[in-house]
Amino acid sequence: MGAGRRALGRQFGWLWAAYAVSTLGTWLAFDAFPLIAVLVLHAGTTEVSVLAAAGLAVGAVVAVPLGPWVEFRRKRPVMVAMDLVRFTALMSVPAAFALGWLSFAQLLVVSVVVGAADIAFTAAGGACLKALVKPEDLLVANGRFESTTWTASVLGPPLGGAAIGLFGPVMTVTANAVSYLLSAAGIGAIGGREPQPRHTGVPARLRAGDLLDGWRYILRDSALRPLFANTILVSGLIMATQPLLAVLMLGRLGFAPWQYGLAFAAPCIGGLIGSRLAPRLVARYGRHRVMFTTGVLRACWLLGLVFIGPGTAGLVLVMAVEFGLITCMGVFNPVFATFRLERTPADRVARTLSAWSVSSKATIAALTALWGLLAGITSPRVAIALAGLLVLTTPFLLPRQDRTPREEGEARRFDGVVGEL
Repeated sequence: MGAGRRALGRQFGWLWAAYAVSTLGTWLAFDAFPLIAVLVLHAGTTEVSVLAAAGLAVGAVVAVPLGPWVEFRRKRPVMVAMDLVRFTALMSVPAAFALGWLSFAQLLVVSVVVGAADIAFTAAGGACLKALVKPEDLLVANGRFESTTWTASVLGPPLGGAAIGLFGPVMTVTANAVSYLLSAAGIGAIGGREPQPRHTGVPARLRAGDLLDGWRYILRDSALRPLFANTILVSGLIMATQPLLAVLMLGRLGFAPWQYGLAFAAPCIGGLIGSRLAPRLVARYGRHRVMFTTGVLRACWLLGLVFIGPGTAGLVLVMAVEFGLITCMGVFNPVFATFRLERTPADRVARTLSAWSVSSKATIAALTALWGLLAGITSPRVAIALAGLLVLTTPFLLPRQDRTPREEGEARRFDGVVGEL
C-alpha cells in the first residue's frame, strides 16, 4: 500500500473527519465578518481593517496562557471545549442579527474569542495527533490534513458566496458554528482512554514565567529556531499582501469580484497536489532535501505579483503565481509540521505549538497593518514589491543540515535548564 493510502486507524479517522468538517465551515465563512461589517453595519475601510488586525492580535495575546494550561490536561476534552466555545461565540452573531442587536463591538469580541480558541485547539490537536499516530505515519497524517485544507479552500468560498446570496450575510457564520459542533462530536467519537499528562518538573500552580516555556524551547533548539523565524516571516509577508492585492485588483485594475475570487480559489488545487506528493517526495529524496527545496521555492513567487496588469493576461499571471506558491506550500507544510512534531518531546508539544501560533498570528496582524500604512504612503504595487523582495531573504533561515529528533537525555537537560530559570 502506498504511503498516501496507508490506513491510520479508526481513531485517526474520527480526528480527520472532525478537522475536515470544521475546516470546511471556516472556509464557507471566509471573509464573513468583513462582509457583515460592510453590508449590515455599514462599516468603513478603517473599521474593517481594525476588525481583521485586532481579531488576530488580541486573540493571540489572550491565547498566551493557554499553551501551558493545555499542556497538562487531556487534549481531547480541551479540543471539545474549544469547539464549543467557538460554536457559542459564533452563534451569538446570527442571534443578535435576528434580534436587531448586532454591533461592530460584538464582531470584534467574537473574532478575539474565536482566534484565541483556534490557537488552543491547534496546540491540543498537534499533541493529540502525535499520541494517536505512529511516528512513521505522521507525514501521511499531516499530508491528509494539508490536502483537506486546500480542498476546503477551493470549495468553501464559492459555496459560501452562494449561500450569502441566497440566505443573507449571517448564513455562513451559522454554518461555521455548526461545523464546530460537529467537530466536537467527531472528537468525542475517537474513543479509547487518554492518559492524564504527567506534570514532570512543573509546579502545580502556573507561574508567570511558565507562559514563556514554548518560546524558550523553540529558541533553544538549533533546528526549530531558524524554522520558527522562517515560517512566521513567510506567512506574515504573504498575508500582508492580500488586502493590497484586493485593492489593486478590484479597484485600479477593474477586476470583477468573481474574477478576484477565481484568481485565489482555483490555484488552491496546487496545494492539494503538493500535499499528496509530499510523502512520495520525502520517500524518494529525503525529508530535509524536500523541506529545504520547497522552502526556497515558495519564497520565489510573491515578487511576480508586482507585474499584474488588467485583463485576461493579468488574471492568468495572478493564477500562475498563486498556483506555484501554493503548490510549494502544499509540499512544505506537512513535511515541516511532521518535523516539528518529531523534534518536540510529547510533554512540550502544546506549549510549542501554542507559542508558534501566537507568534504567527501576531506577526500577520502587525505586518498587515504596517504594509497597509506603507501602501498608503507609496502604492499597493510598491508595498507588494517590498514584501516580495523581503521574502526572498527567508530561505537563509532554513536549516542547512538534516536534524534528527532530540534524544530523551537532551530533552531532560532542557528540563533542567528551564527549572533553573
